[in-house]
This record gives sequence, structure tokens and C-alpha cells, in this order.
Amino acid sequence: MELTAPQTHALLWLGQEGALTMGELAQRLGITEKTVTGVVDRLERSGHVHRERNPDDRRVIRCRLTASGARLRRKLDASVTQGMGQFLEHLDTTDRRALFRILEKLIASDTPKTGPRD
Repeated sequence: MELTAPQTHALLWLGQEGALTMGELAQRLGITEKTVTGVVDRLERSGHVHRERNPDDRRVIRCRLTASGARLRRKLDASVTQGMGQFLEHLDTTDRRALFRILEKLIASDTPKTGPRD
């Protein structure tokens, strides 16, 4: 299965955070809930995610990775790690340290996530 960028990011978010509501996943991806529905539909048809209703509030639907989705997510993680390693090879030690310092500041700032882009 060829994955789109939103499908890839959805798998990565669900693998990192576990089950998310459609609204939470849309927020993480920076897309609307209407758009995330299509993303999840395709991932569900391919057997990588499944939807589950909240027993206390049947209007709330959460998405969760299936075993197949978890395997695919691990492959994606390995691919990202390998790609990052190849990217970092082009930086000397000083530049790598500077990059990591900047990334740590960004992570520590805990900036709010952006809203939908579309």
C-alpha cells in the first residue's frame, strides 16, 4: 500500500499516543475532522487502524492501530531514523550539536499545535 503523507503521520501519531479521537487526530495532523475521516477510512480499509466507540458517549469515536498498523508504524520509524542519519551525515559535530540544541528548545517550549490548514 502506498501511503500519503497524512496517512503516514496518522500512523506515527497513533503509534506514539495510542487511541485518539477523530478530533484529536485531526488537530495533530493540522487538518479538518472531515479530512481526517477520509484518511482514517483508507487506513481502516487497508487494515491498519480500527475505530471504536466510547461506551460512555457513543458519539465519540477513537482510532487505534491494529497489529498490522503497529508493524507498519515500526517500519516507518526505522525508515525515518535511517533517513535522519543520512541527513545528519552532512553536518559536522558542531553543526549537529547546534541543531540538537535548537530542537530541544523547540520541544521544551511546548508550543500549541496549529489548527487545520485546509
